[in-house]
Amino acid sequence: MSARLKDLAIGSEARVRGITSAGRGYRQKLLSMGLTPGVRVKLVRTAPLGDPIEIELRGYLLSLRKDEADALEIERTE
Repeated sequence: MSARLKDLAIGSEARVRGITSAGRGYRQKLLSMGLTPGVRVKLVRTAPLGDPIEIELRGYLLSLRKDEADALEIERTE
């Protein structure tokens, strides 16, 4: 089942399935940050208004803006 990062609860883990067509402008940027298909991510926290979203992947923390986070297509692993 496909989901978005904003749909996850704090502490939940997911696997990146891909980058949506809406995120074409962000595609290269997201790939260079390590958000490649198959990588596991964990939602660490979100700002009160939902922007930015902080995730943990590959041993580091990464903050994404709403647009960048919405471009990711994920699959829940729990």
